[in-house]
Amino acid sequence: MSRQWNTDVNGQPFDEKTIKAVWRKSEMVEMMHPDLWRYDFRAGMMQFEDYGNIESEYGWEVDHIKPVSQGGTDDLANLQPLNWKHNREKGDQYPWEPEDDPWPQSRF
Repeated sequence: MSRQWNTDVNGQPFDEKTIKAVWRKSEMVEMMHPDLWRYDFRAGMMQFEDYGNIESEYGWEVDHIKPVSQGGTDDLANLQPLNWKHNREKGDQYPWEPEDDPWPQSRF
């Protein structure tokens, strides 16, 4: 990956509007305020205030679903919130198909 993690296609930080829009794409946590706590699609807990904080267990980042290195854009449809650890695991893989499924079938 040649760009810094958690940056747009030009290597710049995401603006607040984009950060909030991406946050709203994540899964709500039952009995927790959705503006504060969410799950990424891998069931990683994220805390809004820990955006960009890789020192926090709950830190998260904006990820390009289709990596920039493979032609991905900053279109909202190509962005997702990921716990920073999951973003590191994913890297530039596309498509990314993790081996384990964090969501039990009974959840849906």
